[in-house]
Amino acid sequence: METTITQLTQTLLDSYTRAGGINHLDGKNLPSKRAITTLSRDLLRLLFPGFFDEKPVHSSEIAPLTNGLLKAVLAPLEKEIYKSLTYLPPPEYPRKNLRVVARQLTLELLASLPHIRERLQTDIEAAYNGDPAALSREEVIVAYPFVETLAIQRLAHELYRQKVPLIPRIMTEWAHERSGMDLHPGAQIGTHFFVDHCTGTVVGETTIIGNHVKMYQGVGLVARSLAAGQALRGQKRHPTIEDRVTIYAGATIMGGDTVVGEGSTIGANVFLTTSVPPHSLVVQEDANVKVTRKVDRTRRELEIHI
Repeated sequence: METTITQLTQTLLDSYTRAGGINHLDGKNLPSKRAITTLSRDLLRLLFPGFFDEKPVHSSEIAPLTNGLLKAVLAPLEKEIYKSLTYLPPPEYPRKNLRVVARQLTLELLASLPHIRERLQTDIEAAYNGDPAALSREEVIVAYPFVETLAIQRLAHELYRQKVPLIPRIMTEWAHERSGMDLHPGAQIGTHFFVDHCTGTVVGETTIIGNHVKMYQGVGLVARSLAAGQALRGQKRHPTIEDRVTIYAGATIMGGDTVVGEGSTIGANVFLTTSVPPHSLVVQEDANVKVTRKVDRTRRELEIHI
């Protein structure tokens, strides 16, 4: 006998009762992931005029286009921030004035765009100067996936600093999905930051990264054991990377007490849980690599098979 839609509906409704912990019914309106995705795209257009538009933008058009885009962003961004504040009101803000607070926080984020652009320009310079494969700064912006992810993180970090819940993480996870690089909005990242290839890189919430830091794919700046769970909230759990440090592919650096000193180089696949002084070279020496001729190996395998 074929199952009917009515039966399927009832089965699913029953699961809503049994597994109620993943429902959000009769609660406050959560921010819309779709709306935040659209806002993130529009904010990228404001940060990089002409790069994320469907048609060329002439300098004579930039003033009205910027004005119109700011107006288009203002109301929906304020709406999403207000929903976030009402869902989980930060103690710093009076609950009866959350609409006013949402408006102010929206304006503050938009006012921070020139400062964020200045930082992003240093990141583009670091990528262009640090990668001989880069043909131009334009190529870095349109083709290097770390650029969008870092731009979104720098935007989200402003909201994170202002104690706006939910939205910063939604923004960075959207960027994470696109590039494979996970930059938590709480991470403090200095100028001239470049992550080459970037896929698989993870930077945790309480990480502090200095200026002129270069990293490669698969680097993890992460916490040690999180067995204590929520009891660790607000504590420094992730490492500090000082200025002019290079971290090669696959390296993992753990712990809130771990400091990588200025000018150091961390080799590929290093697993580091202790601090290192400035100008250190940290490499993994006990890896054994065996090289044999393919023909010799094939001959031995044939002899064994015979």
